[in-house]
Amino acid sequence: MSEEKLTLQENLKLIFDGCLTIPNLLSVIRIALIPVFAVLFYKGYIWWSLIVLALSGLSDMFDGKIARRFNQVSNLGKMLDPVADKLTIFAIAIVLFLQFREAQSESMQAFSWVFLLFIAKDIIMIIGSVILIALGTRPGAAEIWGKLATCAFYVIMVIIIGFGPEVGAITYIAGFEKYTLPEPVMFVLVIIAVVLTFVAFFSYLPSAVKQILENAKAKKED
Repeated sequence: MSEEKLTLQENLKLIFDGCLTIPNLLSVIRIALIPVFAVLFYKGYIWWSLIVLALSGLSDMFDGKIARRFNQVSNLGKMLDPVADKLTIFAIAIVLFLQFREAQSESMQAFSWVFLLFIAKDIIMIIGSVILIALGTRPGAAEIWGKLATCAFYVIMVIIIGFGPEVGAITYIAGFEKYTLPEPVMFVLVIIAVVLTFVAFFSYLPSAVKQILENAKAKKED
């Protein structure tokens, strides 16, 4: 019993060791901004929600750079950053799904289901990560594709929330409605984000399969 307790203490110490860093603070702020964005968007303060989303995206871009530049990489940060990404993606996908469902355009209503693909992908990744950990291995990282997909997602969602027909902030400015994105352009942008998201997802698979095979081989040798 005491051994289990000691192991738990050691694990907690390992996770929280050196956790008081600027990148971790940025990740915590990013998580705190999620309900702020959702409430502002729901209440119709689209411009403010857009500013909050842009700030969230900028903090995501800079926290990793700061961590590497000033040697502030931590185990907690490795957990907080993807959690903040996934929660932000969940929030954006849900509010846009609901907004598209309520749109007057039938094509936007039909297209709304595409936003659920972002949520489905992250749910699959979470389940897969749990399975990998249970098998004695750990999820692989796909740095380039993962960061590219996240960056593209933020940029495209900011464009849609800013200039999308019916949902965009620009539609609330009298006389500027003509500057909204055409529906086909908006749909193409979202599909690009979906494709990059799933390319990033599939880029994790080779590393995961390799680690599972190596773990199985090591157990067989033991």
